[in-house]
Formats: sequence, C-alpha cells, structure tokens
Amino acid sequence: MSRPRPPLDPATRAGAGLLALLLLATLAGPALLPDPAAIDLAHRLASPSAAHWLGTDELGRDLAARLAQGGRVSLLVAALTATLAALLGTLVGLLAGFRRGVVDAVLMRLTDAVMALPLLPLLIVLAAIDPARLGLAPGLTGSPVATIGWLAVIIALAGWTGVARLVRAATLSAAARDHVRAALALGAGPGRVMLRHVLPEVASPVVVATTLSIGQVILVESALSFLGLGIRPPLASWGAMLTGAMDLVWTTPLLALWPGLAIALTVLAATLLGEGLQRRLAAAA
Repeated sequence: MSRPRPPLDPATRAGAGLLALLLLATLAGPALLPDPAAIDLAHRLASPSAAHWLGTDELGRDLAARLAQGGRVSLLVAALTATLAALLGTLVGLLAGFRRGVVDAVLMRLTDAVMALPLLPLLIVLAAIDPARLGLAPGLTGSPVATIGWLAVIIALAGWTGVARLVRAATLSAAARDHVRAALALGAGPGRVMLRHVLPEVASPVVVATTLSIGQVILVESALSFLGLGIRPPLASWGAMLTGAMDLVWTTPLLALWPGLAIALTVLAATLLGEGLQRRLAAAA
C-alpha cells in the first residue's frame, strides 16, 4: 500500500496560484482592454491613465493590451513546447529503457549528441530555417498560428533530452518489476506492456519535468524574440516587447519593465510549482 501523498506546501500553492492569475489576466485581456494593434501616434509613450492602464508604447498602442496578447503567445509557446518535448522525450526514453541493447545505445548516443550542442547557437540555426523552403504549403507558413507552432517545434527539438534520460531511468526500474515480467511471460506484446504497465510508472516524473521546463521555455522564447528570431510583429510576445523597448529603455523604462516583470513572475511561478510537485512525488515514493 502506497503512502498517502502530503498536501501541497505554501510555496507550491503560491506558484500554482500565481500561474493561474497570470493565465487569467492574459485570457481576460481582450474583453477588458483596447485593441493591442491599434496605433495612435498622437498618444505615443503616454503615461498610465484610465484609458491606458499601463500607458502606451512608441506607436501609441495600449501597453496593457500588448502585455496580455504577449502573455497569451508566450504561454502558448511554452505549453506547446513543453508538451512536444515531453512526448518526444518520453518516446525515446521508453524505447531506450525497454528495448535496451542496440536501440538503447543508438538513442542514448543521439541524446548525448544533442545535449552536447550549445543550446542558443543551435536554436538560432533552427530558427533561421525558412519553413517555406521545406516544401510546406504557403498557408501553413505565414500565419501567426504557423509561426507559434514552428517556434514550439524548434525549441522542442532541442529540449527533449532531459525528459528522455529521466524516462529511460524510470523505465529501466519499471521494467524489472514483477508485474511487467509477468505480462511479458504471458505473451503480451512489447508495445502493450510499455503503454499499459510501464508508461503509468513514468508519468509522474514526466509531469514534473514538463512543469519545470515551462519557465525555461519562456526564457528561451524571449531570448529568440529579443534576437529577432522568434515572434515577429504585429504579433506580440514578452520577448518581442523587450526588443521593441531596447532603444527606449533609458527614456521610457516602463516599456521594458512590464514584460520583464511578467517573464520573471511566470518563470518563478512555474519553478515553484514544478519543485513543489517534485518534493511531493519524492515524499510519496
């Protein structure tokens, strides 16, 4: 009989609450704030007021509306990337840990090779690839949804390795248990055993790793957008907003303060939540 799991500690609850509050604020933005793309040059760089809660940017666009739109984009990229990386890493780790032998050696050497590459230069190279030249239909490469999806894919291609190594270790442990050996002895196929008996054993560590990766993904997306390789105008993201505020940081520091604060709070919330889930999982083991 497994021990009952302890309740979430205050830090974990604070992280979950802060993350939920940020998500709610970004989702409620369109109903409460002006159009984030509306340009008003007569009121550019305005101070906070009743009409513009956080002021306006260099083109007179409402800063709070841009911040909410940027939050939706950044959080969507983080969620998609973390999910794709978790799926890819889980697949590689399951195959390597369960099949072992040559499959394990090849997949782990591939994982080591990707981990050995410097992250930011690798992402810069991947982000510089034009999806239109890969043979994709024009309608799948120019839309905002396609831009977000492509950015999530390239970050996931560089970020699945940690999940793969974690899942491999958990799979090696799960594969040695009696119920897994019994299923194989009764003639169950490897695919069925992996999905029905091994995957549930490694699901909890994957959830924790995915939660912890959300903050890192937001930082990576912000860095790419800051370098001009991520989200591009007119679509906003917190990293792209920092890029736009770079030339005005000394005269209008609020343009950089708000997106930077949003990034910091989101990373803090995701880290607190992930570490709390990790502690709870370890205490219940």
